[in-house]
Amino acid sequence: MLIMRGARINVMNRGDDTPLHLAASHGHRDIVQKLMQFKADINAVNEHGNTPLHYACFWGHEQVAEDLVGSGALVSIANKYGETPTDKAKTPLREVLKERAEKLGQSLTKIPYKDTFWKGTTRTRPRNGTLNKLAGIDFKQLSLSQKLNENQSGELWKGRWQGNDIVIKMLKIRDWTTRKSRDFNEEYPKLRIFSHPNVLPVLGACQAPPAPHPIVISHWMPYGSLYNVLHEGTNFVVDQMQAVKFAFDIARGMAFLHTLEPLIPRHHLNSRSVMIDEDMTARISMADVKFSFQCPGRMYAPAWVAPE
Repeated sequence: MLIMRGARINVMNRGDDTPLHLAASHGHRDIVQKLMQFKADINAVNEHGNTPLHYACFWGHEQVAEDLVGSGALVSIANKYGETPTDKAKTPLREVLKERAEKLGQSLTKIPYKDTFWKGTTRTRPRNGTLNKLAGIDFKQLSLSQKLNENQSGELWKGRWQGNDIVIKMLKIRDWTTRKSRDFNEEYPKLRIFSHPNVLPVLGACQAPPAPHPIVISHWMPYGSLYNVLHEGTNFVVDQMQAVKFAFDIARGMAFLHTLEPLIPRHHLNSRSVMIDEDMTARISMADVKFSFQCPGRMYAPAWVAPE
């Protein structure tokens, strides 16, 4: 009921624990599954560097731990003390989790703890809890597999990162300068909004060598955009009930975005910037928000622009 009334899935307490941390540590499998259904951040890190999987392993909640790994929890991410979730698990569970992680494409190489994962500020964190800690991404960890689209903004690719399917957006920016690079690094963390089920966050960003190209990474959505569903012949039929659900999803997402302080600038809502996830929930894509240096003075898709 709380979730349906807009409760924030990834809000943090003073110790940076999310609801998923607490549910996993107490072995509440039904709550863990519900939180994951609503896109809880599986690899959220608290002040000790522990993820929900650390706690599930430590307390011996085997089914919860297996559920977390099956949904993308990393078995090799280390906390402040250099301990991975599998280090916390007893031998039988440890081997089960490692085997499952490998089958899902995870590397078992230890991922060291980095205090620099946190990109927010003490002022913004307790107020909205919207920023996850794994913001900076090493371009070498990205695997590009399929070019999906290209337009005036850049190229769109499907790829893999940490065993998960992702979408990689390579922005076309002329005359990339130190100032633009600084603006990019300041602006993209504000798009990492994990607090609402109808908002699709930017997972992270980096700059691709050799010539620096700004890159934005987000979750892979199997149905693509609302435009794809409505106009490009997917197998899904949008009846009146589903259309109304999409409308409610979008309205909830926009209502949430309008509560943020400051508001997110340069966000133009249209069917191409609304993504549809696997359970047919509409989510407003933060990867489609324009940066301050991107196409200044230009407006695309004017038919969608609000008359005011």
